[in-house]
Amino acid sequence: MAENTPKPAAGKAPAKPKPAASGAAKPAAGKAPAKPKPAVPGAAKPAAKGAAPGVAKPKAAAAPASSGVYKPPVDRPDPNPYKDAKESAVGNWFQERFYNVMPIIDYMKKKEVPKHRLSFWYYFGGLGLFFFIIQIITGLLLLQYYKPTGAEAFSSFVFIQKEVPYGWLIRQIHAWSANLMILTLFIHMFSTFFMKSYRKPRELMWVSGFILLVLSLGFGFTGYLLPWNELAFFATQVGTEVPKVVPGGAFLVDILRGGPDVSPETLTRMFSLHVVLLPGLVMLFLAAHLILVQVFGTSAPISYKEAGLIKGYEKFFPTFLAKDGIGWLIGFALLIYLSVMFPWHLGLKADPLAPAPVGIKPEWYFWAQFQLLKDFKFEGGELLAIVLFTIGGVVWMLVPFLDRKASQEKKSPMFTIFGLLVLAFLLVNTYRVYLQYGW
Repeated sequence: MAENTPKPAAGKAPAKPKPAASGAAKPAAGKAPAKPKPAVPGAAKPAAKGAAPGVAKPKAAAAPASSGVYKPPVDRPDPNPYKDAKESAVGNWFQERFYNVMPIIDYMKKKEVPKHRLSFWYYFGGLGLFFFIIQIITGLLLLQYYKPTGAEAFSSFVFIQKEVPYGWLIRQIHAWSANLMILTLFIHMFSTFFMKSYRKPRELMWVSGFILLVLSLGFGFTGYLLPWNELAFFATQVGTEVPKVVPGGAFLVDILRGGPDVSPETLTRMFSLHVVLLPGLVMLFLAAHLILVQVFGTSAPISYKEAGLIKGYEKFFPTFLAKDGIGWLIGFALLIYLSVMFPWHLGLKADPLAPAPVGIKPEWYFWAQFQLLKDFKFEGGELLAIVLFTIGGVVWMLVPFLDRKASQEKKSPMFTIFGLLVLAFLLVNTYRVYLQYGW
């Protein structure tokens, strides 16, 4: 019977089988050797070359799993560098929670205000801010009872004046604080102008302050109609007629009035402007103005430092703020005195069908423009007056960019004369209206 095993070739000895390596598994009969599995992350590396297979290599210290990208260690500063500061128990409590604002407080502590013979004028800006805060508080209180409709606006004012406890006082404080706010803003603007505090790098402080003054005048104009009395109704009728002489002005007036004439729809629109749009804009520009004041600080008049007229510097916080607070108390005392001794009367309810009473005039801060419109009675005079107002306002706002000498710390008498002319125009025309119409 023939053997199935093939015979070796003649002259060659059959090769001896190699001994199997220890630990090596024999492949199953009739099956192909299994493919090696891919390495699992974190698995041990293969043995070094020359090492016997199956012999375990001594393990090194376990290393943390890595994504394969080297990340150098990052030194992060302590998020709360004030945690070890010595404070009272209350101070520590606030410091742990509001440590992000501590650099701002530290900055305010380091900020200084120059002292000189004109330092008194610095306090009018803060006083204007104080009266604005009073406006917000009293306005919110009045909103609890006021109804902005033609049928109920006047009666709601009567109810506030006579029925609500201390409602009469809240209304008077709101009316007088509006007037005092605008007065202090005018004083602040002209004192800033004549001290040339608008010069480089404070140009945007001046621009934002001018916009705040314009918005404050808008507050006065829109709030004047809200009592819905006879005087406010016809004054608004006359005041909103003026822009019609400008091309496209009639369209804007129709939007403002809500129709061709002043009506209850006008009252609703004035109310929305007064309590929604204008406060939002004022908050925006006021925040920008206050940030710029903190960043650039308070400037002294030109050449005061070189001439040795600066008596020294005082800390903004708390020294200057404490003095500012005293000014606020004096302003509040004046506000209460005016509210009690010189109250604003309600007058008669508005009647659109009644004839306009004699002596209709706007609020005192519009008297100068009102008088100029009266002086320009010739044909096209109203349009010319509006053009002059607009050009004058734009030039006034851009004074920091036009006064090159002040930017170079040099005196600029031409701009001082320009400011004196503007001030004289406002004072003389306001006095002329007072002589003709009274207060």
